[in-house]
Amino acid sequence: MNLYTPMIGLLALAAFFMAVAIFLSTIVGPRRRNKAKYDPYECGVEATPQPKDGGRIPVKYYITAMLYIVFDIEIVFLYPWAVSFQQMGLFALVEMVLFVVTVFIAYIYVFRRGGLNWE
Repeated sequence: MNLYTPMIGLLALAAFFMAVAIFLSTIVGPRRRNKAKYDPYECGVEATPQPKDGGRIPVKYYITAMLYIVFDIEIVFLYPWAVSFQQMGLFALVEMVLFVVTVFIAYIYVFRRGGLNWE
């Protein structure tokens, strides 16, 4: 339990600061309620009315986000591998080649389906 005492103390300190900040913001903060304050924010202009069904967001935004995540994860795995390449040997090289080929196949699939084309 001695090992966890500093961590518990830090957690308690963070919870205390959070509670104090929330309490002070309710007391000190302004209480001006109006319609514009609770409208969704759209780049500093008045919010556009939404359709009754909620509107549709084009799929290309989701595809772009997924591509970013896939290639970001690839970088996360490639960097430590590149740093310790000399120590890992041939097995690590084969594993990384398989990983990169798998990601490259996903990239080709998205490219052929038109996921990278913006109208």
